[in-house]
Amino acid sequence: MSNLKAKEYKSFEEIKHLSKDGNEFWYARELAVVLEYIQWRNFIKVVERAMLACKNSGYELIDHFAEVSKTIDMPKTATKQIADFKLTRYACYLIVQNGDTRKKVISYGQTYFAIQTRPIKRLKKSSRKLMLDE
Repeated sequence: MSNLKAKEYKSFEEIKHLSKDGNEFWYARELAVVLEYIQWRNFIKVVERAMLACKNSGYELIDHFAEVSKTIDMPKTATKQIADFKLTRYACYLIVQNGDTRKKVISYGQTYFAIQTRPIKRLKKSSRKLMLDE
């Protein structure tokens, strides 16, 4: 089995965040960069397929794909609000399963999230806390 300390998996660990109560989550825009998606419009299609898979599996989307907004800096000291998603581990797993498999990093993500994904029962409980945390 792959060593999860390998450099190929570190990028997923580096973008992982912890909520106030210790639940892990990832931001979709950060995950898009790690998965080598240059344009958000291409990545959001993958996210939408993952959301459909989540819904078809009987889970509430809000439990795994929480919409958030971020403020980014623009030229001349202006700022802009952009849409993002706060993702559970399960959401990330579904995203890499629906990603462009021609990309080597997608294979790394599939391995990382498959090995690291917790049992769904525990995941569902922790994800509800995650989304309510903020």
